[in-house]
Amino acid sequence: MASDLVLGVDSSTQSTKAVLVDAATGEVVAQQSAKHPNGTSVDPRAWLEAFDRATDGLLPRASAMAVGGQQHGMVALDAAGEPVFDAILWNDTRSAREARDLIDELGGPDACADTVGSVLVASFTSTKLRWLRDHEPDAAKRTHEVLLPHDYVSRHVTGGEAFTDRGDASGTGYFSPADNAWRPDLAEAALGHPVSLPRIAAPSEVAHRTASGLVVGAGTGDNMAAALALDVQPGDVIVSIGTSGVASSISDTRIADGSGSVTGFADATGRFLPMATTMNAARILDLQCRLLGVDHDELGRLALMAPSGANGLTLLPYYDGERTPNRPDATGTWSGLTSSTTREDIARAAFEALLCSLADGVDLLTGMTGVPAQRILLVGGAAGNPAVHALAPAIFGAPVTVPAPDEYVALGAARQAAWALSGSTEPPTWAAATAETHTAEPTPLVREAYARLRDRTADWS
Repeated sequence: MASDLVLGVDSSTQSTKAVLVDAATGEVVAQQSAKHPNGTSVDPRAWLEAFDRATDGLLPRASAMAVGGQQHGMVALDAAGEPVFDAILWNDTRSAREARDLIDELGGPDACADTVGSVLVASFTSTKLRWLRDHEPDAAKRTHEVLLPHDYVSRHVTGGEAFTDRGDASGTGYFSPADNAWRPDLAEAALGHPVSLPRIAAPSEVAHRTASGLVVGAGTGDNMAAALALDVQPGDVIVSIGTSGVASSISDTRIADGSGSVTGFADATGRFLPMATTMNAARILDLQCRLLGVDHDELGRLALMAPSGANGLTLLPYYDGERTPNRPDATGTWSGLTSSTTREDIARAAFEALLCSLADGVDLLTGMTGVPAQRILLVGGAAGNPAVHALAPAIFGAPVTVPAPDEYVALGAARQAAWALSGSTEPPTWAAATAETHTAEPTPLVREAYARLRDRTADWS
C-alpha cells in the first residue's frame, strides 16, 4: 500500500515554496514555488495567491499539510477578515521607537525578557501594533484580529477558526513562554484596544480537518520549522544564512536574556529555541555583487584570491540597521580602504564580515545557554558558496557541517504535518540530510579586527 503524502509549505519573505513528501520516509515527491512581492510591508493577500500557485496540483494529493512562515509579521484584519493595512514584516524597522516605549512600559529590559521571553526590537509584532496605533489610528481602530503570516495562510486552507503554535507566538511580544499562553493584555496595550488572537495549537495537534478530510497541522515559524526538519538536538547550533542571519539551538529550559542579545523563543516540539538574529546576511553579499558587477559565484571566487584579513580591509555590514546588536538606525562602515585595495579584498571583506557577524551570534547563544556548540550546521541560500565553506570554519574556529541544499522550512512543516497525521507522541523519524563537513585553521585576527570596528562604532547610530 502506498504511503500517505504530506505537504509542507514555506511562506517566506521572498516566496512560497511547497514540497510534497512521503510521510513515512521524508522523500520529496514534488515541489513548486511562487514569488512574493518585494518590500518590508506588503498586502498579505499576495501570499494567498502565491500559496495557490505553489500548491496547485499538490494539495489535492496530500493527506495532511502544515505551513512554516516568516516570523513576527503583523497581519491586522477587520471584522470581515480583510486587511486594514499592509502586513509589516519582520525586517521593517519603522517601529524601533515603539519597541523602546513598550520595553519601558514593561519595566525595563530584564522585566521585558522575563515577561515575553525576549527584549523587544522593531521586528516583534507588538511594536508594529503600537506603530499602527500611533501612525495609522483609523486602521488601528478597525483592527479586530491580529494574525501572524503562517496563521493567515493556514486559515486560507481551512476557512475556519484561526490557529497558531507556541513557536511562532513566542515572537509576538504578547505571549508568555513561562505560562505557555497569550498575554492578551499586552496586545491590547500595544494596539490600544482588545483584539482577537488565534488559538494556540499543540505541536502535534490536528489543528483542523477540512471537509475533504485533509489534516492541517498547527504550522510554526520558519526557524522552528527548519530546526524540526534538521532534527536539531541540544549541542547543535544552526547558522542560517538567508535574508536574515540566524544562530539558534534547542534548549530544554526557557531563556530570558535581559541584554536582548538572545531571544527566548519556543520551538515546534514543546521545547525552546533561543536565537541570535541579524538583519543583514546574504544581502551583504548581494550588495557587493551589485557594486562589483558579479554574481555570487564570482564574488566567492574573488574572495578566495585575497588573503585572510583582506589586506587590512574590514567591513561592519549593518547596511539596513541591525537587530543583533540592536542598532536599528545603523549603516554600513568600511575601515582600512586604501588606494591599493583590490576587488578581491572587497569580496573577501564581505564574506568575512558576514561570518564574523554570525560568529558573534553563536558566541552570544552558547554563552547564554551554557551549552557549547558541539556541531555547527550551516544552512540557507548563501551557505552553499565555496567561499563560505572555506572561511566559516576559520572564522568560527570550529568545523562546520553543511547539509545538502534543500527547502528545510517547508520540510519541517511537512514533518509536522506527518506528525499530526500519525497521532504519535514523537515526530516521524526521517533519514538525516546528506552533509559535508569543512575544516580550516582558525583566523582569530579577523574576528579581532571586526570586533574593534564593531565596538568603535557602537555610539555612531
